[in-house]
Amino acid sequence: MRKVKFWQVKPEIRILGIDDGPFEPHGVGKVLLVGTVFRGGRWLDGVLSTHIELDGMDVTDRIIEMVNGSRHKGQLRIIMTDGVTFAGFNVLDIEKVFKGTGLPVIAVSRELPNMKDVRKAIKHLPNWRERWRVIRGTGKIYPVRTRRRAEPVYMQFAGMKRADAEQVVKLSSTHSLIPEPLRAAHLIATGIARGESSGRV
Repeated sequence: MRKVKFWQVKPEIRILGIDDGPFEPHGVGKVLLVGTVFRGGRWLDGVLSTHIELDGMDVTDRIIEMVNGSRHKGQLRIIMTDGVTFAGFNVLDIEKVFKGTGLPVIAVSRELPNMKDVRKAIKHLPNWRERWRVIRGTGKIYPVRTRRRAEPVYMQFAGMKRADAEQVVKLSSTHSLIPEPLRAAHLIATGIARGESSGRV
């Protein structure tokens, strides 16, 4: 896998954190996707948004379009996502996002994904083999401990070294076990969709 020549991870490194809004399982239609532009894990500089299909196959292309069309693109150094499945099982290809934007990608999960359960869940969907291929091709899952004596979070990445990815996750986890760009994206997406933010943050 090609990797960009990585820069020094500075405290104010620009990170785009992406999460989806709430949705009804087995429904139809569009789901909100929100991106927050952060300097490290402390300062919010901007918010991006787009929509993706529930259980569709368009999240990779929508994120590439959202990033490349943003005025923040020139300052961004990392794309960070809440896992690799959005709006049900709209599966993100992080390697394709890296190639399409030129920005390394880190996918962070609060819990270790159970691949057997994931495979079982997607089997009823169209193009499930393609979805499974993308999930399996995302790479090894690594634990990252962002707080001492706390449970780890888990990450996968594309376009960068493991040590750099781990440093970015730790640096940006300022108020929670998960990175602040993802926490903020979750709050904003939920608040817009439901009128009030909710869920574990």
